[in-house]
Amino acid sequence: QVQLVESGGGLVHPGGSLRLSCAASGSATSFYSMGWSRRAPGKQRELVGIINSSRISNILLDSVKGRFTISRDNANNTVYLQMNSLKPEDTAVYYCLAEDFRGHYSGQGTQVTVSS
Repeated sequence: QVQLVESGGGLVHPGGSLRLSCAASGSATSFYSMGWSRRAPGKQRELVGIINSSRISNILLDSVKGRFTISRDNANNTVYLQMNSLKPEDTAVYYCLAEDFRGHYSGQGTQVTVSS
């Protein structure tokens, strides 16, 4: 059974940085793609970005382009989200995503709060 475990969330001041990690396990093969989505309070979930097995990443959310980057460690099935210059509007629950030959998966989420 595939499991995705996020870590690294917390409280940070505006302008600060956080690095989220997600360890994936339980797939019979490597994950085709991994990524991150987020859900801010009172809003719909939105896709932040994805990275494929060749470690080519794409930040899809315009509001975080230039501030967030996605990276991946294939040997350890781990995906990272580096978040810089954080703003209060980045406050959300961040979810790890992964896809293998059987389907799509999401983690339980980790809370990121940006506040002074």
